Amino acid sequence: MLLDGGSGSNFYESNDWWIYSVELRRPLATSLRGACSCGWRGETSYPLSWEDVYRNAPYLYDTRQIQDDWARHIDDVEARAVPVPDVLVALLDQVEQELDRLASDAPLAALRAISRLEHVIAEAGDAAAYGAEADARSGTLIGPGLGLPENKGRRRLLSYSLRR
Repeated sequence: MLLDGGSGSNFYESNDWWIYSVELRRPLATSLRGACSCGWRGETSYPLSWEDVYRNAPYLYDTRQIQDDWARHIDDVEARAVPVPDVLVALLDQVEQELDRLASDAPLAALRAISRLEHVIAEAGDAAAYGAEADARSGTLIGPGLGLPENKGRRRLLSYSLRR
């Protein structure tokens, strides 16, 4: 939905379903379906019962079916993506936990560690992007391998290439 904020060329957009309530001449939502930032849209539309929506807390409305559809979509995306080795997943989880702890106990030390990680990402990202681009020339699709739509995968590759 676009909400006209005045005479400017920019409009505020929202996909919060509860604003489609006919208040302030807005359209009325009659059903809900899942969506993802990758462009995926759920196949099933679920009827929306406005009688069950709490006016002051619409986020409490039961959207479990939609969330289940989205979770299945994410599982499908993950299944098509290139797997990250388990040992690296475990190490990254450990780094995240340590950074969270350090951010509370010693924030400046956490920032120094993050700075080092940014350097590692810049170096390794550039090399990986170069290799992935070479693979792409031989037919490998970048986006699905990263769990992204192709255009977003290309942008991700470019962001690593330009990070230096």
